[in-house]
Amino acid sequence: MAWITKDSANTKIELRDEPYLTAEMEKQLREVYLPRYEKPKGALFPALHMIQHTYGWVPPQAMKEIAKVLDIAPSEVLDTVSFYEEYWEHPKGEHLISVCRSIACEFCEATACTEAIKAKLGIDVGQTTDDGKFTLVELECLGSCGTAPVALVDDDLHENLTPDRICKLIDQVQDGSYTHGGSGAVKEDL
Repeated sequence: MAWITKDSANTKIELRDEPYLTAEMEKQLREVYLPRYEKPKGALFPALHMIQHTYGWVPPQAMKEIAKVLDIAPSEVLDTVSFYEEYWEHPKGEHLISVCRSIACEFCEATACTEAIKAKLGIDVGQTTDDGKFTLVELECLGSCGTAPVALVDDDLHENLTPDRICKLIDQVQDGSYTHGGSGAVKEDL
């Protein structure tokens, strides 16, 4: 099997005029987080969380800005972002649907739920709808094996799902009647 290489050394990133790591964020990073750690690299997670919570993803320019403040290589920031599932390297939809792929959920037809979502939204796993409203992902385990299959709609856990129920949840998000709180509840009038 041949190795497939990437021309990473010549990668160009788009830079915008204003920084992603604002002066206020940098101040918080320097005054609140850096003093907590023996080495500046220890503040990498808090820095990434600041960017992710503000922009919904971690742009390459922000990775460079964080690396400069923490005095680490930009590749170390990229390694961290690309390793952990919680960080996004590209913009995601306004609403994130995360279907559990644990063995319990697989046995309980999680694949059928994923297929129903794909058909309803016209996207594949890892994609975002053209209107930017939904992104579909699969996660390894959401820790609710006894109520499989499960999925997150944004941060709300929905249990004992069926393809029909997950599609109704999507309808609720689309029409604005979705209420946060999870537990798999679908409005009674559906």
